[in-house]
Amino acid sequence: MIEARHLRVLRAVAATGSFSAAGRELGCTQPAVSQQMKALEASVGTPLLIRTGREMRLTQAGEALVRHAVGIIAGLTAAEEEVAAIAGLRAGRVRLVSFPSGSSTLVPTALAALRAAHPGTRVSLEEAEPPHSVGMLREGDCDVALAFRYEGAGSAEEWDDLVVRPLLSDRLVGLVPEGHRLAGAESVAIGELAGDPWIAGCPRCRGQLVEACESAGFTPRIDFATDDYPAVVGLVGAGLGVAVLPELAIESVRPKRARTVTVEPALRREIVALTLPDLAQVPAVAATLNELARAAAR
Repeated sequence: MIEARHLRVLRAVAATGSFSAAGRELGCTQPAVSQQMKALEASVGTPLLIRTGREMRLTQAGEALVRHAVGIIAGLTAAEEEVAAIAGLRAGRVRLVSFPSGSSTLVPTALAALRAAHPGTRVSLEEAEPPHSVGMLREGDCDVALAFRYEGAGSAEEWDDLVVRPLLSDRLVGLVPEGHRLAGAESVAIGELAGDPWIAGCPRCRGQLVEACESAGFTPRIDFATDDYPAVVGLVGAGLGVAVLPELAIESVRPKRARTVTVEPALRREIVALTLPDLAQVPAVAATLNELARAAAR
């Protein structure tokens, strides 16, 4: 019989590449890891690892078992959390991953409400942009991923295997230096900025910017690219270019020496909270999704 603790050890060994590194990650000794791997190989009746000197790699059977381990561990976690809540322990743990502008706007409000309503629930926060954050969710490295995708980009199939909780539609706005010729305009066609240098954001945002500009008949000259929204605002404020930022990002940063303008045609991104189907049944995860939705509605 395959034991869950052995699967967790196998997954750690596969991720780190050695028994000693897996032991450090799991908080146990290298001999303990080796012993549990031997027990797992005895359970399945076939080698799972090939050891060549200091290097270690998975056999075909090992690769298959690691693939299944993610879903098995997620299912067991869901069962443990739900049983604990039913038993009256009123405790839970949620690992939340969010993109930066979500971390500074939606997440604080949601987590404050969650702590007030469920003080026994512990939430950890890590930042990552999609699609990396979505990959973390599928790999079992988080329980909830706050993510986004641009309207008209990609396909719905990319989240087919996940529970999708829509939160809000986040419009993108233009950001220009306060002395810019269009700083006082109520709305600006994106093509009117064709001759300006641009400051671009994260890789996915950068791709959307190029696509929107090319639809308007020009290719933007991107002088600077940074994932840090305050840096984008600072570069625009210094007169080094123009940018298009989500409203959530503007909400989390006070622009200095820069002005926002409405960009036409409207560019929007869909903000969602994602989790795995098994985890959606866990009370602490469900409560986190509910509080994120309430924060987005405010």
